[in-house]
Amino acid sequence: MVLLDIIKRELRRLTSRKIYVVMMLVVPLACSFFLLNLMHEGLPLKVPVGMVDLDHSSMSRQIARSLNASPLIDIDSDFESYHEAINGVKSGEIYGFFLIPSDFQQKAIAGEKPTLSFFSNMTIFVPGSLSFKGFKTIAVTTAGGIVKTTLVSAGADENMAGALIQPLVIRTHPLNNPWTNYSIYLCQSFIPCLLALIILLVTVFSICQEHKTGTSVEWLEEARGHMGIALLGKLLPQTVIFTSVGLAIQAVMFGFLGFPLNNHPVHMVLAMLLLVTATQGFAVFITEMLPNFRIALSIVSLTGILCFSVAGFSFPVEKMYGGIAIFSYIVPIRYYFLIYIDQALNGIPIYYSRFYYVALLLFTLLPLIGLRRLRRQCEHPVYIP
Repeated sequence: MVLLDIIKRELRRLTSRKIYVVMMLVVPLACSFFLLNLMHEGLPLKVPVGMVDLDHSSMSRQIARSLNASPLIDIDSDFESYHEAINGVKSGEIYGFFLIPSDFQQKAIAGEKPTLSFFSNMTIFVPGSLSFKGFKTIAVTTAGGIVKTTLVSAGADENMAGALIQPLVIRTHPLNNPWTNYSIYLCQSFIPCLLALIILLVTVFSICQEHKTGTSVEWLEEARGHMGIALLGKLLPQTVIFTSVGLAIQAVMFGFLGFPLNNHPVHMVLAMLLLVTATQGFAVFITEMLPNFRIALSIVSLTGILCFSVAGFSFPVEKMYGGIAIFSYIVPIRYYFLIYIDQALNGIPIYYSRFYYVALLLFTLLPLIGLRRLRRQCEHPVYIP
């Protein structure tokens, strides 16, 4: 069978060069293992922060104890002045500090408006955000306590004072990631993008190598001149390998680590298979249009890297600049993320994600546009470095 012969030929080529084994197996699995273990706790709790207590009162010491009791931050250093604390932030010793002025308790007792200040280093966003959240929580709690004390001192009932301070019962319900686990967000956005980038590179490299080494004529002849069969035989082994790697990663994330999966696993299995084939189709199309080895690799590398930013998982596509937003819809990874949100997170019926599955299928069929062009390139290979 012609197709089987080409598959065997491609398997020999894949196993004859270590670069294929490294790129298709070692790199995605090693990077996934690294990322899944990078933030196994979900969030970097007990972020080191500082305290500047210029008041040295019983109230300021109570605030310090409340800060230390917070699961988000840990008072790692005590400073004597603002300048010492800001130098600690600049040196990276702490991610922020809480400043209590010298007249804080005096103003609080007198019914005036005392000032609490906190400073967070937002250069590294996650620990900076955590320190900001921890500081703000304590500041709001302290303000409420002062108001309650003032009302009780003025003769108000303690229960009534508490009701006046917090007239509403607030219930928060984080959806789809109730643990606010940063690892879930990071791995489900970064790992598929990384896998897509590797697929783009390997697909372009394997086809352009045929032109470079002059074996494209032999490749086409073995398919009896049928470019479609030649391409299918070349890509099918890679499809099986990449899909197996992707499903293994999914099994670890959804099965072992307990990442949210609110629908049947088959929906995400199908999404992974289509992501692999769609990305291959996109890469073949780039190769058909740009047979130059270096340019084709450069274009798919740039496209793969941009996918991290424009796929819409880190920043809403609707809020992107018009031209950038359009670009997000011409890369396959965008539709995989939409399927992931619908199926794994929201758990809606697969019917409502049908357009995203169809979009990935259309990317898979994209090489049909330039199939004749690719055949001419194989019949008359010209390597342009």
